[in-house]
Amino acid sequence: MRRLSVAIESWPIAGAFTISRGSRTEARVVVATVEDGGVHGRGECVPYPRYGETVEGVAAKIESFGEAIAGGVTRAELLTLLPGGAARNALDCALWDLEAKLAGKRVWDLAGIAAPQPATTAYTLSLGDPASMEEAARAARHRPLLKVKLGGAGDAERIAAVRRGAPNAALIADANEAWNDAVFAENLAACRAAAVSLVEQPLPAGADARLADVADEDRGSIRFCADESIHTAADLGQIAARYQAINIKLDKTGGLTAALELKREALGRGLSIMVGCMVGTSLAMAPALLLANGADYVDLDGPLLLARDRDPGLAFEGSVIGALPSALWG
Repeated sequence: MRRLSVAIESWPIAGAFTISRGSRTEARVVVATVEDGGVHGRGECVPYPRYGETVEGVAAKIESFGEAIAGGVTRAELLTLLPGGAARNALDCALWDLEAKLAGKRVWDLAGIAAPQPATTAYTLSLGDPASMEEAARAARHRPLLKVKLGGAGDAERIAAVRRGAPNAALIADANEAWNDAVFAENLAACRAAAVSLVEQPLPAGADARLADVADEDRGSIRFCADESIHTAADLGQIAARYQAINIKLDKTGGLTAALELKREALGRGLSIMVGCMVGTSLAMAPALLLANGADYVDLDGPLLLARDRDPGLAFEGSVIGALPSALWG
């Protein structure tokens, strides 16, 4: 009989991680472990207050599925029993890991997809004043792709400062819903002047209709990427006219099973793909790495932002993520 266990873990961040909604110095994650005959499958999730989640609440929700896990609940059944979110992500990924180990195969073979290849991840610069962000950009200027956290007012100065600090890096600007009508035009112009290639979730989810009115010729080379506006494939119809790309995060889709469906349907609609993450360990990044093949952007730098990672973890050579160790996941 299968048994479920749940653990809350804290992993220190190297310094602080700051976005428009606040700052933190540790990543608190929830790990679900499903055991079957001495074989263990693990899944890590990062509950997010923006979506009404708490670490304790998500852990309790996962624990409530102990009987269902013991009864052999499947990943397909989880899709109907739990909504998308962190709790389902941890359970879904734990079951994928367990199934692969019991079958003696890698997860991508079970999923019928290609094995993940080395992928270049974005590296995130936290929100700060222009001077500190320029300094951070200069320290990371050797990285090919930087993701710049923005905060609304003052973003024009921030993005210009980052470009001075990292003149050759490709840039993604991520406002985390912090822009409004008062700053939208100015900030977009600053992104264009700095040759930003992608602007992620500039306006709040549900208040982003304006993006549909930004014509291609006005946008120039800049594209908009949905993050908070897209969770599962069911949201695609609402955002397709406003965005040209979507950020797929397992903690939003509720696991790899739903994320694979979202990727397939988004590609069918001609949308570009970013594979993203919350700040977590390599255990959270590992299943997301299966989505990286064919993605336009990979943003799986969670372990790079931590003071320490799991052992074994993913191997990073600069910004390049190497092979996925079976001892870690999958």
